[in-house]
Amino acid sequence: MTSSHREFDPDHIPIAFMITLRAHGTWLHGDRRGSVDRFHNRYGTPRLAPNQLRQSFERSLMKSPPVKLTARRRAAVYRGIRETCELRNWRLWALNVRSNHVHSVVTANCHSKRVRAALKANATRTMRESGCWESERSPWSGGGSRRFIWTEQQLIEAIDYVLYGHGDELP
Repeated sequence: MTSSHREFDPDHIPIAFMITLRAHGTWLHGDRRGSVDRFHNRYGTPRLAPNQLRQSFERSLMKSPPVKLTARRRAAVYRGIRETCELRNWRLWALNVRSNHVHSVVTANCHSKRVRAALKANATRTMRESGCWESERSPWSGGGSRRFIWTEQQLIEAIDYVLYGHGDELP
């Protein structure tokens, strides 16, 4: 057996990812809810504190208004993400498309960044094909959250959060 095979540990492979996509301009740094920027994106690091000056600065950098996911857009995003998971043989455990963000729990045989990129790209494509997104710009903020799910209990908690942790179902 080669050394790389001996070093392989199946406990270091997450059983799923919780991917969150945020609609462009809907949660800026400095927001009262706190945020995470590239300098504070480490496990256990607290969110950035609310800061009106920073939020105003972030808003001034925006090249287009914030994106609201209307009912038509939400339906297209939902369809696009489901199709992506089916085509790639990824297991979609849970999906919740809200007015300003999307949560999903996915098991995939690739890196979480690739999953996030595919979900964003195909959700956007489906919105365009449905005629509810005509801009050349992406409707999504840069990046997005990728949380690793390591245990069955974490999987159950992530599914519960995605399906039931956001209030009533949107029309």
